[in-house]
Amino acid sequence: MRILHSASSSGLPARWMVAILIVLAASPFSLQPLSVFAQEEAIESLRQTGEAFRAVAKKVTPAVVFVKVEKLVKGRSTGEIPFPFGGQGPFDDDFFRRFFGIPMPQQPDQGEPPQQRRYGQGSGFIISPDGFILTNHHVVGDADKVTVQMQDGSEFTAKVVGNDPRSDVAVIKIDAANLPVLQLGDSDALEVGDWVLAVGSPFGLSHSITAGIVSAKGRSSVGIADYENFIQTDAAINPGNSGGPLVDVDGRVVGMNTAIFSRSGGYMGIGFAIPINMIKTIRDQLIEHGSVIRGYLGVAIQNLTSELAQSFNLEGQKGALVAGVTKDSPAEKSGLKQGDVIIEFAGKPVTEIGDFRNQVAMTPPGTEKKMTVVRDGKRQTLEVTIGTLPGEEEEGRKEPSAVSELGLTVQPLTRELAQQLGFVGEEGVIVSGVSPGSAAGEAGIRPGFLVQEVNRRPVKTPAEFRQAVANTPKGGTVLLLLRDGESSLYVALEME
Repeated sequence: MRILHSASSSGLPARWMVAILIVLAASPFSLQPLSVFAQEEAIESLRQTGEAFRAVAKKVTPAVVFVKVEKLVKGRSTGEIPFPFGGQGPFDDDFFRRFFGIPMPQQPDQGEPPQQRRYGQGSGFIISPDGFILTNHHVVGDADKVTVQMQDGSEFTAKVVGNDPRSDVAVIKIDAANLPVLQLGDSDALEVGDWVLAVGSPFGLSHSITAGIVSAKGRSSVGIADYENFIQTDAAINPGNSGGPLVDVDGRVVGMNTAIFSRSGGYMGIGFAIPINMIKTIRDQLIEHGSVIRGYLGVAIQNLTSELAQSFNLEGQKGALVAGVTKDSPAEKSGLKQGDVIIEFAGKPVTEIGDFRNQVAMTPPGTEKKMTVVRDGKRQTLEVTIGTLPGEEEEGRKEPSAVSELGLTVQPLTRELAQQLGFVGEEGVIVSGVSPGSAAGEAGIRPGFLVQEVNRRPVKTPAEFRQAVANTPKGGTVLLLLRDGESSLYVALEME
């Protein structure tokens, strides 16, 4: 039998220990039956636990929203994910299908496909009385229309304030006032074994709530986003929960439900949530600028193994080994060298490279920080002025990658998207949206295409893409080299 431990002050674990006695009493290995008094006490403990979960549900659900998205695409239906009670399936979109590992049914070629409207669903939670809402980028990132439904059934059209594909966080806004809000907690204070509850709209079943524990913290290299530091939980998360809150037993948000590990497309006991402390900084930048500008150090780093630690005469295996330093980078200017081991950054120990990478990225450019390194067995303190991650200055602004003359939007080719769409090893930008009736739409360009060249010149970032298009005279033609799966094709679009 597994006994659950919790560091919370709610008293739940003690009552669960009493409740477990009932199970032991009914076991054939029990030495003697549980007394009637003990049974009643255990049942009362379970009742109190239920009341605690009920109180959290009442506190949280009014500020959780059901997010419905629409977009018009050119192409035949790729099928639907089964949805209770009929209607369109949630995440009925090739991006979402790949995200959840759901196979796409094959259909025969039937000529030129018509335009049709696709639908997706997710969750979100209100963070301000005037209507700011947090959700996932993969829920609203390329939608033509976003609708938010409250617990009482009322609906609002939402505007996308800002997107951050690299962390999979987005902020949307509805025109309303005096809305219920959720209190944001401290994800750093979470411990493995703490009770958490996931709230959202799995398979379109709005305002559902599930309970579980924190299974692990600091999960990185999962392959979901560029910047990862996930909370892992066994609270049931399914398609439609994305963007909803993960809350503690006091109803405070500790994370945003984002993804599941699944071989079936449904819950298999492993879910991932973005820590709320990571989201707070991203939220502020998205609301203020519509994008996230990340800090930049300019190093290639790797985790220490026991063999490497021994080779560098280090005690223990904590720290980030510098495998390379970029020329003229903030790291080089600070005096950091190849072979150094970074053991402290901004006064915090460096224990894992994913966490260190996130720390640097979330440091505002221009900020001065101190690093402690071990070089040739000796500790040294270096001062570094954090730079701006190349390509971040323009990416992700409000309507960040829109090229109105062509009628499409693009986003960076992240590692996750490259794996999902079959573009590993390729360079370019991903088409994230196409306006109905636009030049791009009429040419058959669809979300998920990879743009590799503009006017015979390679493009690697949305900023390069926009600049290349801007250099085309009005009334001229833009020549795009596109890739769709294994096929490459040139498309010429006239500038409006």
